[in-house]
Amino acid sequence: MRVDVVLTADEVVPGALAGATVLVVDVLRASTTIIAALAAGCAGITPVADPVEARRRAGAHGVLLAGERRGEPISGFDLGNSPLEFTPERVGGRTVVLTTSNGTRALLAAREAHTIGIAAFVNLTAATEWAVAEARDLIVICAGERGRRSLEDHVCAGLLVEGVRARAADASMSPAALEALAAARRYGREVARLAADSPWARKLAASGRGRDVTACLALDTTPFVPRYLPSVDKVVSGRG
Repeated sequence: MRVDVVLTADEVVPGALAGATVLVVDVLRASTTIIAALAAGCAGITPVADPVEARRRAGAHGVLLAGERRGEPISGFDLGNSPLEFTPERVGGRTVVLTTSNGTRALLAAREAHTIGIAAFVNLTAATEWAVAEARDLIVICAGERGRRSLEDHVCAGLLVEGVRARAADASMSPAALEALAAARRYGREVARLAADSPWARKLAASGRGRDVTACLALDTTPFVPRYLPSVDKVVSGRG
């Protein structure tokens, strides 16, 4: 089992994903929001590239529009990109069309993989165990921040690498995976320190979204690992 890490959605090479398991990570906030939505009973999430496509795809009755650009909610959409918004009352039983600056781009870039899961700090252990059980080469795709490395995604990827290495005796690490592991070891389980160290976390907090940051930097609050199924163009619940 070979383990690799890709730092941004822009660096994904689709041909390199064939036959592999992928975990997509966008800690602040798309992957955390997707996990929260599916845990709250959302029927499914359709990731799209931009707001124009989101509006086109949301013509069906009962479909909710959600997303952000540069951290801000999109005018006219039903929901933003806060995991705290996606409650059972708001999204239970409903389909959401989602577009975000980085996270949905990473999901769409992963379409050629054999199997695609969604990971964040909130489901770290469950995502690690799921990836090991898949028993294929693993590629962790970090969403990044507008084409640049995201510290919180890199640390989360490193913790996933660490968990896989502890559980899979045959795991071999790429240089990028080892770099992520080194980044993670500076934090260990104290990922809440990223609230001060991550530029994006500080920006979100400064814009009044400190509760989002706190929620996203919590470890193992859910056992769900949502799966992205390109064949039906939806992210679905990882229950069962």
